[in-house]
Amino acid sequence: MYKRQRPDEYHQVFNFPYLETPWETKALKKIIDESLEEFGKVGAPSTWVLSNHDVIRHATRFAYDTLPKQGDGIGPSYPQPDEAKGQRIGRAATAFMLGLPGSAYLYQGEELGLPEHTTLEPQYREDPTFFRTNGERVGRDGCRVPLPWDASQPAFGFNQTGKSWLPQPESYRRYARSEQEGVAGSTLELYKQLLNLRKQFNFGMGQLKWVNELCDETTLAFDNSGVRVIANFGSAIALPAGELLVTTQHDLTIEGVLEQDQVAWIRL
Repeated sequence: MYKRQRPDEYHQVFNFPYLETPWETKALKKIIDESLEEFGKVGAPSTWVLSNHDVIRHATRFAYDTLPKQGDGIGPSYPQPDEAKGQRIGRAATAFMLGLPGSAYLYQGEELGLPEHTTLEPQYREDPTFFRTNGERVGRDGCRVPLPWDASQPAFGFNQTGKSWLPQPESYRRYARSEQEGVAGSTLELYKQLLNLRKQFNFGMGQLKWVNELCDETTLAFDNSGVRVIANFGSAIALPAGELLVTTQHDLTIEGVLEQDQVAWIRL
């Protein structure tokens, strides 16, 4: 991937090595350092991405310990995801990523916490992968289902006929924008907070500095533009002093502790 970058072109190549990195401290720290170094060699800002139209949505991907290979997808006969785990880690991974310097890419629907459609029936499949393999690999349709906008409308607001080119699962109703707009702690409102703060503090043009005393087997922390981003991967940890700007943990206060698979941004 890095070899596709050149000083006069392709500054914004998708960072697939980052996308494919597990939610694990050593692996994340390694790929972030490598990305900043390699992109920097050609004077480009590093890119960061967690989902796109070719991969299992990260709110579902993080629900599994073992995934099928790229492009296989998840179908009804595959073990179904731990939805709560996927949502928790998915939100944390997003908050961690959006604190990084460089360019962050978001895939449509992830601002709703939208999971993969993992039970799409064979008769609705359209991915060429499904047909080329006679259904052995179900393909990428699960991440391409139309988004739910209004839980009270036909096709969740996609149209007035109630039909969509790939049918939406009933579970998408609770992820609709209408169900999250203005709701404290919802994934939609979390994304709004994160993006507003990222713009306010100009994270994209900032520089990353690891807080080594806070980085270990279960914690990662870095500073960017006067804000400390702390991610907890293990047992609850005490937060350092500072102004709590945003957190994935809805009930967190600055006097409290950061629980497992949660992220906090603190102004120093």
